Amino acid sequence: MAGKRTYDVVLFGATGFTGGLTAEYLARHAPSGLRWALAGRNQGRLAAVRDRLAAIDPTLAGLPLLTADVTDADSLRAVAESARVVASTVGPYIHHGEPLVAACARAGTDYLDITGEPEFVDLMYVRHHPEATRTGARLVHACGFDSIPHDLGVWFTVKQLPADAPIAVDGYVRAGGKFSAGTYQSALTAFSRTKQASQAARERRAVEPRPTDRRVRAAPGRLGRSAELGIWTVPLPTIDPQVVRRSAAARPEYGPNFRYRHFAAVKRLPTVLAAGAGLGALVGLLKLPPTRRWLLGRLASGHGPTPQQRAASWFRVRFVGTGGGRRVVTEVAGGDPGYDETAKMLAESALCLALDELAPAAGQLTPVAAMGDALLDRLVRAGLTFRVLKQEAVRQVPEAADRTAAPDAGAAA
Repeated sequence: MAGKRTYDVVLFGATGFTGGLTAEYLARHAPSGLRWALAGRNQGRLAAVRDRLAAIDPTLAGLPLLTADVTDADSLRAVAESARVVASTVGPYIHHGEPLVAACARAGTDYLDITGEPEFVDLMYVRHHPEATRTGARLVHACGFDSIPHDLGVWFTVKQLPADAPIAVDGYVRAGGKFSAGTYQSALTAFSRTKQASQAARERRAVEPRPTDRRVRAAPGRLGRSAELGIWTVPLPTIDPQVVRRSAAARPEYGPNFRYRHFAAVKRLPTVLAAGAGLGALVGLLKLPPTRRWLLGRLASGHGPTPQQRAASWFRVRFVGTGGGRRVVTEVAGGDPGYDETAKMLAESALCLALDELAPAAGQLTPVAAMGDALLDRLVRAGLTFRVLKQEAVRQVPEAADRTAAPDAGAAA
């Protein structure tokens, strides 16, 4: 990274709900001597966040506050040029995210966010990956619940299997928790832009190189049922399989022929059917501007679940991996997925990029491609669970997993 930087980490968007939680996590867990600052457009609100942090650690009473706005290119350039790493919680990213990505790419500054918006990620690759590659910036999207448990969880699973044979992994997600206005608005925005997202994906495919000596896929799954545990497995059309596929394309440890599928684990079929019908109706309503504006106005930004609600929230992702005559079942688990754990994941990712010794890399990268085991070790120390539940020898049946709805989905409990 070029030049001497004033700050190791700048948190952009600290006055939002998730941004505030990330700032509090850094206040409690950042190592002594970390040079960090808060950035946002409202100096008064930034000062109020700093007061909260000073109640946690009095030495933070003088934490620097940087005034910056996504509509002011000069202010973003100043932030990017002052920092080694900038972490952003300002979404929906398709509306507010690109100016900061561009500033970091030009300045050679590492950038992180917590987006789960495929359109945004694809457009940032097309528009800013070449510049970031030239300057040495690492642009790492999806550093929250989308998609660190899945990206790092598959990486952890693959590490238990031989790297010289085809590998197939299925992920099964269960979670319970509340969502904030920011998540609500980002999700509605993404659902309303399916046509634009498809166009962005096509633009990326046209310019993104692919491995020539290996096969890497994120295959669509099918609705299935585990008779063993009475759980329905429902394909999840989230950004997570795309992130996993890109990590696999970047790392030879995923084997010569890698396939990933991504499911929700649901106990009751009526729940699945009702959710599918509701989602279909919602997507249709979001195509109509008046309805979209009404829905987006239902929750005010900056608010989210209470500490008590977050304390009762949880997530668990189980992975079933097969390869080289071996079968492994692993689990990644934690507390409140959308906020407490997302703040932890983003903060630890920022500390990892700023402080840890990492292999040289630049451009748009996945969490695994950018940080790999260094981030995995940090998350384990921070309290997330990564564990092996079962390992066994199996008869190798090439591509068997692709011909079944959910291979031993009982492991998804």
